[in-house]
Amino acid sequence: MSNEVIIVGAGLAGLTCALRLQQAGRTCVILEAAEAVGGRLRTDVVEGFRLDRGFQVLLTAYPEARRWLDYAALDLRAFNPGARVQTETGLHRVADPFRQPEHLWATLRAPVGSLFDKLRIATLRSRARRGSLEEVLQRPETTTRAALQAHGFGADMIERFLRPWLGGIFLERELSTSSRMMEFVFRMLAEGDAAVPARGMQAIPDQLAAGLAAGTLRLNTPVAAVAPEGVRLVSGEHLCAAHVVIATDGAGASGLLPEVTAPAWRSTVTVYFQAPHSPVDEATLLLNGQAGGRVNHVAVMSDVAADYAPFGKALMAVSILGAAVESDEVLAAQVQAELTAWWGKQVREWRMLKTVRVRHALPVRLPLVSEPARPVRPGVWVCGDHRDTASIQGAMQSGRVTADAIILPA
Repeated sequence: MSNEVIIVGAGLAGLTCALRLQQAGRTCVILEAAEAVGGRLRTDVVEGFRLDRGFQVLLTAYPEARRWLDYAALDLRAFNPGARVQTETGLHRVADPFRQPEHLWATLRAPVGSLFDKLRIATLRSRARRGSLEEVLQRPETTTRAALQAHGFGADMIERFLRPWLGGIFLERELSTSSRMMEFVFRMLAEGDAAVPARGMQAIPDQLAAGLAAGTLRLNTPVAAVAPEGVRLVSGEHLCAAHVVIATDGAGASGLLPEVTAPAWRSTVTVYFQAPHSPVDEATLLLNGQAGGRVNHVAVMSDVAADYAPFGKALMAVSILGAAVESDEVLAAQVQAELTAWWGKQVREWRMLKTVRVRHALPVRLPLVSEPARPVRPGVWVCGDHRDTASIQGAMQSGRVTADAIILPA
């Protein structure tokens, strides 16, 4: 059977594009160079521990995720709203008072920003929820740091809480990410949870792939070039179709199509440790609210989802922003030394499982403008989070709107 559409890449954008095409009765094939679906959304199993490729979460309020994913089947496990912040005087709670009113007093007393700063969180939350999502992403744009300062936040609140919290999402310390993205994230966190599937983030692309028609997916099939009316594989095979959708990341797309500009990238390093027990016994994000240090945040993944670790053991995910030149062993030793100041001698009992370095973790999107779904050359399309918000939502939405444009051409 011939296919109307060839999709290159089985990440979230490519999988969503294929599902939408098949929903409309179109035939397509996905060509994926790797041995499994997911792109940057993958999970490895090491000694019975589930290690996502970098610290990643699903924001359950994402409209496209709600549209295409079966949350019940994913068995989502949510982080507690807010976070706990490590300062010179220990761990302090900064909770979402709208969703955890029982922690309001602890939040107000936390030595993280002023009382007025904490009230400003509520006003920023309210602003992010006003209007449609499209309107939020079209508001006047500046950097996140400039927007927070303009909203009245003091330096202490920004540096101790907002920088590690938002920086952990945006994978950068300077808060140079678009203010539109910042408001988008505030809105998603106000309207849903930050969660992970019980069996790891790869359950998301695996579920999407399971919904495809038989024979749609071809793994271990790298594409060498976009050829007239189709593609040429590394194997030399030529495949024809009326439409070709490049659904790789931005670097892959620019390598296949000179018309596509390669994005700059944010990098991240996640050091995974096995621990005898959790130091907090709570499904919460733990932020470094102190100046200096390598650690941005810590998550005890087994506290969030027990299946991330074998019974009776804890999985620690320690996130570092940017690339790190040190060896895995040196970096792990630095992290343990730093976290000993948080939790004492118990940190010495941790054993490094793996250090995951993701050089191309998030594309830089400033200015943040959703690229229209239109062919970059006749019959050739591009989709991915480098064309929309750098997020699960952006990848899935870009794939879906590209399919819509093929189904219903203007």
